[in-house]
Amino acid sequence: MGDSTRRRVRDASSSGSDVGITIGSGAHTPTRKYAFEIEDPASYARLPLATRLTNRWHEFYGNKDFGNIVLLIALYWLQGVPLGLAHGSIPFLLKEKLSFAQVGLFSLAGYPYSLKLFWSPIVDSLYDRKFGRRKSWIVPIQLVTALMFWWMGAQIDGLVRNPAENIHEIMYLFLALVFLSATQDIAVDGWALTLLSKENLSYASTCQTVGINSGFFLSFTVFLALNSVEFGNKYIFSEPRDQGWLQLGPYMTFWALIYVLVTLYLVVFKTEDESSEDSEGSYGIVETYKTIWRICKLPHMQQFIGVLLVAKLGFIPNDSTTQLKLIERGLHREDMALAVLIDFPVQIFFGYYAARWSQGASKMRPWRVAFVLRLLCSVLGMITVYFFPEAGLTTSYFYVVLLSRVAGSMASTVQFVGMSAFITQIADPVIGGTYMTLLNTLSNFGGTWPVYFIMRAVDYFTSATCLLPTGLGDSFSCTTQESRDRCLKEGGSCNTVWDGYYIVSISCTLLALALFFSYIRPTVHHLERLPAHVWRVSKESTR
Repeated sequence: MGDSTRRRVRDASSSGSDVGITIGSGAHTPTRKYAFEIEDPASYARLPLATRLTNRWHEFYGNKDFGNIVLLIALYWLQGVPLGLAHGSIPFLLKEKLSFAQVGLFSLAGYPYSLKLFWSPIVDSLYDRKFGRRKSWIVPIQLVTALMFWWMGAQIDGLVRNPAENIHEIMYLFLALVFLSATQDIAVDGWALTLLSKENLSYASTCQTVGINSGFFLSFTVFLALNSVEFGNKYIFSEPRDQGWLQLGPYMTFWALIYVLVTLYLVVFKTEDESSEDSEGSYGIVETYKTIWRICKLPHMQQFIGVLLVAKLGFIPNDSTTQLKLIERGLHREDMALAVLIDFPVQIFFGYYAARWSQGASKMRPWRVAFVLRLLCSVLGMITVYFFPEAGLTTSYFYVVLLSRVAGSMASTVQFVGMSAFITQIADPVIGGTYMTLLNTLSNFGGTWPVYFIMRAVDYFTSATCLLPTGLGDSFSCTTQESRDRCLKEGGSCNTVWDGYYIVSISCTLLALALFFSYIRPTVHHLERLPAHVWRVSKESTR
């Protein structure tokens, strides 16, 4: 299509940092500072759908960067595989035998992705020029990841079968995988800016969105379904079995081989073009860290950082524990996987319209509206848990669960795009990459740091005792799924006096509501009215 059919948005500088606007999940998908395009539907809405799809495919396939686009998708896809396990499947597998506090301990494995800013200057500055600036990091990281996947393929099923004894080992293993994935992400982001020609830079964010979300989807939705005993007995096996069709070990072994194949392709067939360097590439390690510190010292930046670190407190119980609580109440893993599958296109759809909504003078207005909607979705999540049918999930109640999830994702996506638009607006274009990476990192961290403490609090405030018939033994705590199953097997009943999930969820919702009206809303309203020059940091002053 011609340029007349496109609205092109371009940041003032080019950098390999993770900044800008993309469509995806705020906790698990980082943002990028790339040029991007929003197609104008009015220009081609009259064409038949088949014609539009055919035209788009010919445009994409005939692109001179087609091979590089496919390579970028593959690299981001590899990145999404361990993230889908660490943020999706593993917590579900662990919750079947562990308490919320123990699952909260595992959540620490996801921290590196929210903190990668602090070692990204090292990745950008240290490399072997002959081998390639980005390949110097991508190749060894992917080989190490492949070795870890191969070793874990032989060990992980045994570890997960006894998670209470091995929770620390499981956490450290996935912490290392997420760290490697985050480091690979830094290098791939930077490579995208020279791997694609200038006119095709808009495809960089598309590659990231398609790649990471596809890898995440396979490791979360598809794996959970194929790992489910109920799903296998219903759709795959001719005779009932006591294990799902796909176990975690073989799944990780398969991806170890894929990592090796993609890495060998990079070594043998791909060379880097060093002719184009970012304007920020001249920054050394020390200069970059000095720049970050100067940004944090700006007069209004401390207020904004405070908002970023506390704004998601009210949503964390719903985002991190509601799905696990529904599984505990009887929702099957394949049902949750189906809900995630339906939810994915909704995020894409509302991400597009949220981007249009956030183009006005008050870019944070959609974010503020979505804040309240997201709190309402948290309340709806609590209601779906409380009224979950004792006899098991029904079709009508599945739609209630689906509505709760989709509404929450819609509000989350609107907030994500609104915040990204505001960050893009205030970032100093002279040091845009460093500036926007800092703010996006802090925004991601605001949704990561409370998870561990909230999950521990759920267990702390929960009081549940297994009452056994007289003469069959002493009562014991039944706060985990394994202890509840043991209670029922021994003929007892698990009596819940206090459910910490509701205590923590209600407390966080009320706290978030109070913070919103007393601090977050007036602060954001003040900050978005400030002139652009108050956010600027001159490059010379950082030296």
